[in-house]
Amino acid sequence: MRRIDLGVIPSDETIRLGPLVVRFLITGENSSGSIAAFEVTVPAGQRLAAPAHSHDHYEETIYGIDGALSWTVDGKEIDVWSGRTLCIPRGAIHRFDNDGTEDAKALCMITPAAIGPQYFREAAEVIHAAAGGPPDRAKMAEIMRRHGLTPAPKQRTARRVSSLA
Repeated sequence: MRRIDLGVIPSDETIRLGPLVVRFLITGENSSGSIAAFEVTVPAGQRLAAPAHSHDHYEETIYGIDGALSWTVDGKEIDVWSGRTLCIPRGAIHRFDNDGTEDAKALCMITPAAIGPQYFREAAEVIHAAAGGPPDRAKMAEIMRRHGLTPAPKQRTARRVSSLA
């Protein structure tokens, strides 16, 4: 019989991507590769610096904790606020922004755990090197591809809906 050492997983690393903050709660190493989960905090009025993207090897499920994030998924805008959930299927092109007047926090779950903190550490380096300007798109795209994300060629026109439950 396999013995599993269970315990509380500390969330002691905070990764700053410019004004965004990512804090991993579960990594693939903690879950035998089944799930990765992290909180993302996005200040009010903040637009995501990374390009829209898709991923073919995992789903991403978003659960709103505080505030609201405006997600664009395959050209459709969806607001996710406290208590609302959005599941982004494999292959769907997506991005998010905080168009609101208050900071937003969401729980993001990746199944299976195809990415982890290293992706965000590397992306943070590119964002910090830009010193407040736009990050190097080619470097960001290379990091994304290496970690299983596919940058979208251009953002699609969106239509807004209120939420998914």
